[in-house]
Amino acid sequence: MLAKSFTRLLAVALAVAVFPASAADFDYYLLSLSYAPNFCAQPTGNKDPRECGSGRRVGFIVHGLWPQSQNGRGPERCSPARPVSRSLVQLMLTYIPSDSLIQHEWTNHGTCSGLSAADYFAAVRKARDSVKIPDDLKQPAQQIRLRPSEIEAKFAAANPVFPPEAFRVSCYRDGELQEARICLSKDLSPRACTASAGACPAETVTILPVR
Repeated sequence: MLAKSFTRLLAVALAVAVFPASAADFDYYLLSLSYAPNFCAQPTGNKDPRECGSGRRVGFIVHGLWPQSQNGRGPERCSPARPVSRSLVQLMLTYIPSDSLIQHEWTNHGTCSGLSAADYFAAVRKARDSVKIPDDLKQPAQQIRLRPSEIEAKFAAANPVFPPEAFRVSCYRDGELQEARICLSKDLSPRACTASAGACPAETVTILPVR
């Protein structure tokens, strides 16, 4: 009897964790820009040829626009999600070059925004269009090594209307650049990140050239 009660309580707890009571229960947005050359060089992951194909010359792509909590991970999978329409997928492919990633981001994160799919992906486009990639990081022809703070400073310099604290870098375990993360208020205005946005612990970060 005790075992059955525990199992039921665990199931309820997991259900609450996966499907929070309400969407839009978060503090700010985290725009995640994945660096394609480093992602494509990883031994695992879904390598869509539109991102990783030879000669595609893809640099930073949108990984997602994530509802974020002030002091921890934001909510995920807030409600059952209908598939994103084909027309909306086509519109988003210049930002997120993978059908499966578009569907994943809506299911895992968009459903927690309190927005419709059309409005959520409009917010993704607006957020991405508000951020300028530093010129020397757009299409590097050679491998670069920088401290995480130097990459963040380059983004801050390229985006002077943002507070310097709005930028964070994440990295893979081998010290390769994984993502540039940009913190935005719910109205998509720039704001400082909190510790929950993460940080790269590596002393230096490798940025592979765009091919």
